[in-house]
Amino acid sequence: MPIYEYKCGKCGHVFDAMQRIGEDGTNLKCPMCNAPRPDKIFSAFSSSGAAGVSSGGGGNCSSSGFG
Repeated sequence: MPIYEYKCGKCGHVFDAMQRIGEDGTNLKCPMCNAPRPDKIFSAFSSSGAAGVSSGGGGNCSSSGFG
């Protein structure tokens, strides 16, 4: 099951929740203030992972510097 990140609309607490794909968090409550229905947020881990894959970098294996 994937782990999703949520933010409480009442107290601002950010927390993780393991849920099945397709669940929307309507059954969740904030672990700090017990407020219902937190907002799902875009995980920083997901965004940095995607950028790291597409950024490339590194050297060319065939360029050894010997001519």
